[in-house]
Amino acid sequence: MAGTAARALIRTRGRGTRAASGSRPSSGTRRHPLVATAMVLPLAALLVVVFGGWEAVVTQASSVGVMLGR
Repeated sequence: MAGTAARALIRTRGRGTRAASGSRPSSGTRRHPLVATAMVLPLAALLVVVFGGWEAVVTQASSVGVMLGR
């Protein structure tokens, strides 16, 4: 039992150092921001069409502005 606890402690410490250093889990290559944007734009366009277009966005933004006192 003592050996098992020591191995678990070592594994936990190893995970903590990777997480603290800011590295992400290895999932292959990183995606360029422009590629990520190109992936999101079709969904964003669909949501604009489905939920009423830019008028709804402007209405919500103005409501938030009024609540903030601007």
